[in-house]
Amino acid sequence: MSSKRLGKGIEALINSNKLNRTNSIDTVKKIILSKIKPNPNQPRHNFNHDALNELTKSIKEKGVITPITLRKTIDGYEIIAGERRWRAAKKARLKSIPAHIVNIKNNAEMMELALIENVQREDLNPIEEAEGYAILNSDYKMSHEDIAKSIGKKRVTISNSLRLLRLPIEIRKSIKGGYISAGHGRALLQLKTDKLIKSIFKKIIDESLSVRQVEAIVKKKSSNNKKKKVVLKEASYRAIENQLIEILGTKVKLKPSRIGGSIEIIYFSNEDLERIIDLVKSI
Repeated sequence: MSSKRLGKGIEALINSNKLNRTNSIDTVKKIILSKIKPNPNQPRHNFNHDALNELTKSIKEKGVITPITLRKTIDGYEIIAGERRWRAAKKARLKSIPAHIVNIKNNAEMMELALIENVQREDLNPIEEAEGYAILNSDYKMSHEDIAKSIGKKRVTISNSLRLLRLPIEIRKSIKGGYISAGHGRALLQLKTDKLIKSIFKKIIDESLSVRQVEAIVKKKSSNNKKKKVVLKEASYRAIENQLIEILGTKVKLKPSRIGGSIEIIYFSNEDLERIIDLVKSI
């Protein structure tokens, strides 16, 4: 799917290869609202109350301008795209709504089209978007590459989106609620432990830190951790050297290299060398 289609909504996909696979789309029909059910796998979970009220007011005055998209089920219809319009139409006490009826072959394709619709309209928050990709990946066995082709994004974009689901639940909720951005979340993911992630998250909330400020903190933390590892390694080498000095009664130096290393034993005379050799033999 071409990225040029992004932002046009699912109706703009009617002539695309994606919907051609579903045996096209019917002309617009008026469907009774009570016969329509929402998609149980709808990737969008949050519907802004104020925005829904504004849409309801608009529908009361002008009706539903853009038809919703449905698929036929045994006992009625299921929404593929347009749940917000359907909800607003119900609030406006309409009896029916204009709709396209698409012949969807399976739930995977329905989920795919619902996700495409929401992503294109930018209706999903970053966590809802990631959760939608996760369903396609886990339930319908679509690879990151397959999802990317369907959505019209790069594979790395899909992979980075899914990484957000590794964050602790309270941070995911904060991204969902718009308190912090996906950029904050991606920066936090560079930290090694949940404890540290939660600590920096609290700092973000308390101090209203920007993404760049968080990235700088994370970079500093990572740098400090590397320094600590080097210090610990040097300390362990010194401890071993001290043990060898105590055993051999002379100066000893460890010389580590990238692979292996060497031990330098200092002797001060031939007699001292013979003493050390005898000592090593006796060990």
